[in-house]
Amino acid sequence: MSQRPVPFGVVTRFAPSPIGSMDIVTARTALFNYLFARHCGGRFLLRIEDKGPEGPETASVRTIFEGLSWLGIEPDESPTFQSARADRHRKAVEDLLASGGAYRCWMTPDETATARLDAHAAGHALRSPWRDRTPGPKAEAMPYVVRLKSPLTGTTVVEDHIQGRVSLQNRDLEDQVLLRSDGVSTYNLAVVVDDHDMGITHVIRGEDHLSNAVRQSLIYQAFGWEAPLFAHLPGIHDADGIKLSKRHRAPTVGELARLGYLPEALRNYLTQLGWSHAGGEIFSDAEAIKWFDIADIDRAPGQLDIEKLNLINGHYLRQADDDRLAALVAETLAGRGQILTEGQRAALWTIVPALKDKGAMTLLDLAGQAAVLLENA
Repeated sequence: MSQRPVPFGVVTRFAPSPIGSMDIVTARTALFNYLFARHCGGRFLLRIEDKGPEGPETASVRTIFEGLSWLGIEPDESPTFQSARADRHRKAVEDLLASGGAYRCWMTPDETATARLDAHAAGHALRSPWRDRTPGPKAEAMPYVVRLKSPLTGTTVVEDHIQGRVSLQNRDLEDQVLLRSDGVSTYNLAVVVDDHDMGITHVIRGEDHLSNAVRQSLIYQAFGWEAPLFAHLPGIHDADGIKLSKRHRAPTVGELARLGYLPEALRNYLTQLGWSHAGGEIFSDAEAIKWFDIADIDRAPGQLDIEKLNLINGHYLRQADDDRLAALVAETLAGRGQILTEGQRAALWTIVPALKDKGAMTLLDLAGQAAVLLENA
């Protein structure tokens, strides 16, 4: 498989689905893509992998935008919405049909299920009888899907920059569907076309997409396009060793913000979840950009350590600008329902600089200490 050279002209992307909240696993993926692009002097892009007319006004999409903005991760261009590219995806499939790299398949769902069982019993993946059959008028009037004409023999190999070599026998890979019977492209087809058109050179994403890399590589081959370099990130586990996810106890960026963590502290902390540098555990954004390289990402999962996050956050509280910190404490108090009088607000700007070196770990801690002193102000 042909792959793009490294690291000239690096372009990375963060491509979340607009489902649910932005958790720290997703946030770390965005951060690593951002840091690597900045480290290489490249570009960092954002693509929303929606399948419907979500647009920028839905709650989930706004959550993504707000989370990135709060974290200080800004893309270099306006976001791309995958749903707006449906015509391009269909045109790409038509091009592949014309070149012989794909074929129309008129198998019904029941026929497909039966053929898949028969193929597995024979020791290989599903191969549609329509792969090399010419349809008649009756078939052409029926619904069909478009499948990739995958190689029948040999091995497809992906040299992943974190997980190492991943290979699958082509006989074990069925001719994947590229376009469904309703004319909607599948995930793998849309991702390949979008990444190619956006000039993505490095795909840095979660390890749950590792199997997709092999299937997407076959699509790149069929088009005759250079594949990006793949780097699949290890997961993040909780203190019990259980993998965090949207469905399992992964704190969201919004929750951590409400708990009183600073964005610069969370950036510093998340950078260390799966990556480390001899420069220590506290480093500036400029140092993170200077040092960060996907070659240094560990294959082992990171472990969420709230105590460590608290220590890092406490450091950044002590380093924070006094006016900014006082404003954040006032905002935190207001969120707790405490409306400050003019006198209390003026006193807060005097109290906060004196309190920030007293061991507070979060804005909630600092706000609690300030509230006690403001009672008589």
